[in-house]
Parts: sequence; structure tokens; C-alpha cells
Amino acid sequence: MLSNVAVIVFDGVAPFELGVLCEAWGVDRTAHDIPTIDFAVCSAGAGRVSTSMGFDLHVEHGLDRAAVADLVCIPALQRDWPVPEEVLELLRETVARGARVLSVCSGAFVLGAAGLLDGRECTTHWMHSADLQAQFPKAKVVPEVLYVDEGPVITSAGSAAGLDACLHLWRKEFGGKVASMVARRMVVPPQREGGQAQYIARPVPDCAAETLGPLLVWIVDNLGEDHSIEELAKRAHMSPRTFARRFRAETGTTPHAWVTNQRVIAAEELLEASDSSIERIAGEVGFGNAAIMRQHFGRVRGVSPQGYRQSFSCPA
Repeated sequence: MLSNVAVIVFDGVAPFELGVLCEAWGVDRTAHDIPTIDFAVCSAGAGRVSTSMGFDLHVEHGLDRAAVADLVCIPALQRDWPVPEEVLELLRETVARGARVLSVCSGAFVLGAAGLLDGRECTTHWMHSADLQAQFPKAKVVPEVLYVDEGPVITSAGSAAGLDACLHLWRKEFGGKVASMVARRMVVPPQREGGQAQYIARPVPDCAAETLGPLLVWIVDNLGEDHSIEELAKRAHMSPRTFARRFRAETGTTPHAWVTNQRVIAAEELLEASDSSIERIAGEVGFGNAAIMRQHFGRVRGVSPQGYRQSFSCPA
């Protein structure tokens, strides 16, 4: 179980992305019955570290603190500033001993310099994706997604996508209920899937009449209904082709993928909080039967519904 997180900083670190990691892992949430994470910011040799925004940090912990962490994080940085060799070696050792590493935005270049992206799918901010692929040709750069979880190596896109990757790990380690509580505390959506597009063509609708927001709320409240593109397009008073195009423009994904994810999230909540059978839960969230739910749940979460229940169910 993940309990110890370290963030490594060095000259050129970006304050916002560092703040994202501090907010995700360094806040004491025990008052809300959320597990405590032993958290620290570290640097090579500790002491003074300059940021990309013209002010300095004072860091108390050296790399020895990061050497025992379950998760070592690298925030974004100015890419033309050198990375200490001891940081690269520590990252290699972290993966070698079975712990995880996570990068935010251009932090992926540090993982690449450590050789940890070779042969792995990974991502970074869409503006840097071509450079990442060119600099590390053995990496499998996926430029359009929010984050990629490749076993011990997790990479995320620009800025706020780091929160998505961290919430993904909260959910993976502690379950949907805890992840949702962490997200609520940060006032962010509880889950955006890693495969969701980084760049949404129209993130803020021009006016309320044009947004699909009310329809999305209705879908979540009525997951057992028929949510085919044809039926949803009819409810939105659009042709199926126009609806599909508008849906992707506003959400960054397809109607089918979005609805499936909402059904998985609803199923997680029922698996955690109730003793209902898998068949009954499948019917309640709109999968129809247990076999279909197992197929979609396993593809999205990488574990069976029963396995998820065994890990995260809340005893009465």
C-alpha cells in the first residue's frame, strides 16, 4: 500500500506543478478519515533550489529521503537546465526496487534521461510531445492523453493533468470512495480517465443553451437507460453525426467511452458500499448483466469487480 511519497526538485523546477504534487500527497486529510501519506520534498544535497519563476525554495531533505519512498515524483522544470546525475541514478534505483515514479508535464524528460521511458508508453504536455519522442526515440509517446500508467512509471500531461494522475493512484491504491473525497477536498472532478484528450476543442461553451452539461447530468442520473448515440442525439435534438462531433468537442472522448466510464464509477461505489450481487449491480448501472460488466470493468480498471470489492469494500 502506498504510504510514502517524495518529490524531487532541483534548479529550474516549476512552482505550479510542484504545488500540484504537494496538494495531492502532502495535505493532512485524517480529519476526513483519509489515509495519511508520509510526504517530503527533496533535492540533491538539500538546501537552496531556484525555481523557473524567479524565486527560491529552501529544501530540508536530501535524496536519502526519496530513496525509501513508495512513489517518487518529478514536477515540470525548465528543460534547458541540467539534471543532477544523482537524481537520474535514484530514479533508476527506485524502479529497480519495485517502487513507482511519476512525472508531471516536462518532468517526463527527466524520466527519459534516466532511461525509464524506453519501450514504455508515456506522455507529456502536447506542446512537448514531438520533442520528447525525438529526444527519446525508444519511448512510445502518446501525445493526446492526460496520463499513462505503465506499471512503475506514470507520466502525465501539462499542469492539472498531474492531479488526474495522482487521483488515479489514489483510486488504484485506496478505492473510489477515498479518491472522490480527496478530489472533493481539492474541488476538482473525481476522475478523468487517462485516455481522455488533453486538448478539448471547446472547453468552455459559448452559452448555456449550447452545452451538453444538462444531458451529462441526466445520463449519470439514469445510467440504466438506453444511451446509444441515436437515443442521446434524439434527446439532444441533434443528428447522430452532429451529436457525436459535439460530444467529443466538449468532453474530449466518445459518448460510449464516457458512458462506460460513468457506469464503472457507479459500479465501484456499489461494490464498495453494498453487498449486492455483481449481477444486480450490473443491472443497476446499465451494463445489463454480470458478464458485460466484468468485461468493461476489467478493461477500464484492470481488475475484476469481485477483485475490486475484495480490495475496497467497506465493512458494515
